Amino acid sequence: MPFRATIFDLDGTLLDTLDDIANAANRVLAARGFPTHPNPKYQTFIGEGVVKLMLQALPKTHQDEATVQVCVGAYVQEYERTWKAKTKPYAGVPEMLDALVVRGLKLAVLSNKPDHFTQRCVGELLAEWAFDVVLGASDKYPRKPNPASAIETARRLGVSPAECLYVGDSGIDMQTARAAQMCSVGVLWGFRGKEELLKNGAQHLINKPSEVLDLLNPNENHS
Repeated sequence: MPFRATIFDLDGTLLDTLDDIANAANRVLAARGFPTHPNPKYQTFIGEGVVKLMLQALPKTHQDEATVQVCVGAYVQEYERTWKAKTKPYAGVPEMLDALVVRGLKLAVLSNKPDHFTQRCVGELLAEWAFDVVLGASDKYPRKPNPASAIETARRLGVSPAECLYVGDSGIDMQTARAAQMCSVGVLWGFRGKEELLKNGAQHLINKPSEVLDLLNPNENHS
């Protein structure tokens, strides 16, 4: 069955958001006298939503619900101010999106990032491409890896799950794709690594964005 749609994770897949997320979280920690983390450490914190992000960033001695909720609220305010100071598409992503549009594939974004931030990131930094569906975390659907939001995305796109490539950088993404019965594609330029992707069911691994096209047309060369 040919693929008719590509569903992308956002952070670590389409956009390099690491520094803006890490800097906002570190400002929250520092303001409360907690230790901060080197920015690369946040690669392991990102992917399961903002509550899990702050829970992991906080010291184990201060992971009570009240402290986490206060820090989540503060993080949202900090990130709101500076979310696009350094965030940008990864090299090769614009060209990949152009090529997918030319091939007539439908495009979607499905993220565990809060929905209003997901909408802003796509609307302001990926505005050149008409994504048919953009879904971030909200109370409407359980977060990934629950497949409900992925299945709903396919429904809105008017395609079956089997006709979707699901492209992401984490084990959560691979679990989501497999649970939704989509083709799971792990990217190696994001926040996680090959081992995590394979362990969680990646059917394909790609080193650069143009390799998505090889999954559509295996005989073409996009180097």
